[in-house]
Amino acid sequence: MTQYEVAIVGGGIAGLTAAIYAAKAGKRTILLEQQKQLGGRASTNKKQGVYFNLGAHALYKGEAYEAFRELGLRLDGSTPSIDAYGMWKEQLFPIPTNPSSFIQTPLLSWGGKLELAKWFIKLGKMDTSVWNQISIRDWLELRLNNPMLRNVFYALLRTSTYVLAPELHAAGPALKQLQRALKGVLYLDKGWGTLVEQLRELAVQQGVELVTGCKVAAVDHQDQKVHAILCEDGTRVEASNVILTTPPSVSHKLVPHADQTALDTWNKQAIPVTVACLDVGLRQLPIHEHQFIYGLDQPIFFTHQSRDGKPRPAILSDNGTQVLSLLKYQGPQTDAAKDERELEQMLDVVQPGWRNELVTKQFLPKMTVVHDFPHMKRMEDPGPAVPEIEGLYIAGDWASHGELLVNASVASAKRAVSQLLNTREEIKL
Repeated sequence: MTQYEVAIVGGGIAGLTAAIYAAKAGKRTILLEQQKQLGGRASTNKKQGVYFNLGAHALYKGEAYEAFRELGLRLDGSTPSIDAYGMWKEQLFPIPTNPSSFIQTPLLSWGGKLELAKWFIKLGKMDTSVWNQISIRDWLELRLNNPMLRNVFYALLRTSTYVLAPELHAAGPALKQLQRALKGVLYLDKGWGTLVEQLRELAVQQGVELVTGCKVAAVDHQDQKVHAILCEDGTRVEASNVILTTPPSVSHKLVPHADQTALDTWNKQAIPVTVACLDVGLRQLPIHEHQFIYGLDQPIFFTHQSRDGKPRPAILSDNGTQVLSLLKYQGPQTDAAKDERELEQMLDVVQPGWRNELVTKQFLPKMTVVHDFPHMKRMEDPGPAVPEIEGLYIAGDWASHGELLVNASVASAKRAVSQLLNTREEIKL
């Protein structure tokens, strides 16, 4: 029977990243994914020549971007302009992002504009970690005076983090993410499926054994040490180290007696983040100049990721179809019909007559963005090691040590492999 040094459960970004780094370190590695394809929520669906991600995706220049560059991945795509509008009571107003919009927009008073300029200058230089222990709401309400400017900042922070919980979200990580967003994001050509495919190819090149369609039933551990992974079809995968990249509730379920380990704390403290997503492909756009629109009195967002003109658009179709994405950031209570209606109403304002140009669309009523994030109710940061069981590690978007979104997935994967290797110095992030 084959004995693996590292077995990874889950074939999303975190799992593939962990597999590659473990294999690069010379460890015999196997990855098990229950779906028939790899990628998880980074997958891309192709409908009528249009590439739809599972909701709007943007790559920020953080831990994930640096790791992908380090691994030699091609990150083909475009960085859009930062020109944006805010929607207030179904009217659009330019958000001051350049000298022209700064002077002309009626969205903010002159005092509000000066306050915005002051904070944008401060934000570029600020050490955001000093705000790790207070919430976004406390940070904003104590430091911003102009009421409409507060709405603008809430919208910017919500959009860069996907989190609709300002009273819970730790301000430091959110502000750091906003710093990155203001430096520009990358929309990937043909969607994030291209990224998944490159990670898959690299994993194969490094000798990782990839197994899809395999549902894991349990992690076999005895005497406080990992021994194997048990699959539902009866397969036993012998492994001295296991990295779980599954959600916290699934990781908890897979480990017998997890209630006696840190997995129990990490699962109980997790607060998932979800959004309703509407993506549409149009033959042509009724209005061309709208790229980013932030809902100021509603938690919604619009982006035209395949914008024509300059800078060059991301390639999201094979036939010139224009791809628009809308999000509604959700709280604990959701209503799919209401959310879809509100997103379509926003599209009516932004692109009137869009239904006459419709080629295809995709609606995802409740898409999980991350399974946890840095919030005020957290008792501790998860992982990378499960201290009660030798050889057991976790990684994923929820195993954040301050990182957000895919940055958390990649950084936690590298942390898990680094600790597994028992090196004195972590893999460079």
